[in-house]
Amino acid sequence: MTADQSQPLEGAPFWRPHSLQGQRVPRAFFERPTLTVAREMLGLRLVHVVEGRRVAGIVVETEAYIGEADQGCHARAGRTRRTQVMYGPPGHAYVYFNYGMHWLFNVVTEVEGFPAAVLVRALFPVEGLTYMAKQRAGRPRGAWTNGPAKLCQALGITGRYHGLDLCTDESPLFFEYDGVFDEDVVVRGPRVGLNNVPEPWRSKPWRFRVRLGRWTFR
Repeated sequence: MTADQSQPLEGAPFWRPHSLQGQRVPRAFFERPTLTVAREMLGLRLVHVVEGRRVAGIVVETEAYIGEADQGCHARAGRTRRTQVMYGPPGHAYVYFNYGMHWLFNVVTEVEGFPAAVLVRALFPVEGLTYMAKQRAGRPRGAWTNGPAKLCQALGITGRYHGLDLCTDESPLFFEYDGVFDEDVVVRGPRVGLNNVPEPWRSKPWRFRVRLGRWTFR
């Protein structure tokens, strides 16, 4: 372990290494029901290769957005120039600018033609800490990647990756298998920021979050 890496989760009683640890996540992983993907993305490693160096974090929070009927989903407006990617093949990046201020990163799920995606809401930073520190200058490590806009800034993810295939060997942005979190530390609840969305969509328990406790960003 180098100074540019954080302490791993080995030794945490609620975490175990994945049997495919270190391998890239294939398209078949994302070509499944979105709620399954959102839950099982917890523990994956999101990697961005920047100028030949890896910047990465372990996924610890996600949200699912599923179809045109979901009033919290961008696809509720149907197929548009922005949402076209959501109707495409799974395993592609859906990156959008939020409130004219921040980039948010999602990965497309399910089958081509059905609009669905998982928003990555938080990461546990593990590689490229020097790069993250510069990207999030002035913030403590615990505030580098504990939100969807923060993690995009920390990892350098912008709209240039909108539509990117995350499952090719050439992609600079991809997921790797890393570990598996026990079910008893995974909390399900309503998605964040949907105050103006009607029920039942506002209260759907489609947010998945890991309770890391004292292991958080240590």
